[in-house]
Amino acid sequence: MKRIFSFLILSLISLAAAAAQINQPKEIQTFQKFGNYTVHYNVFNSKNIPAEVARIYQLTRASDIAYINISLTKTDNGSTSLGLPATINLKAVNLMQQSKTVDVKEIKETDATYYLASLRHTNEEDIRFEVTVLPEGESKPLMVIFTRRLFTEN
Repeated sequence: MKRIFSFLILSLISLAAAAAQINQPKEIQTFQKFGNYTVHYNVFNSKNIPAEVARIYQLTRASDIAYINISLTKTDNGSTSLGLPATINLKAVNLMQQSKTVDVKEIKETDATYYLASLRHTNEEDIRFEVTVLPEGESKPLMVIFTRRLFTEN
């Protein structure tokens, strides 16, 4: 039952992220490969999270808060893992070059680990995200940089 609930929550978060990315002006990249590792990332408005899910995970819902979802997978012999543990550092930079280190919350499920961070923003604000991912047991970090235009939702 817990596995089904975890799958449901991950599905809802993915759907929310997909809906939020519809507003983006071009094709959105949501992953970057580094050899056998793949860093997956997406950004979505917190209002897209169902209230019950937000309550369970103690997530704040507001029109001016976006969530950044990050996960790490590894492919070996044609088989891809679910989210793996890693050390994640996240920095958000606006067009004025004001930067903010964003706290990342680790979410551990039975078979997967993923990471969520929240960021307060203004309407139509362009943010460059700089993500450093250090897979557990590795010494070389993986760096992903991407930009999103964030919207407030009523």
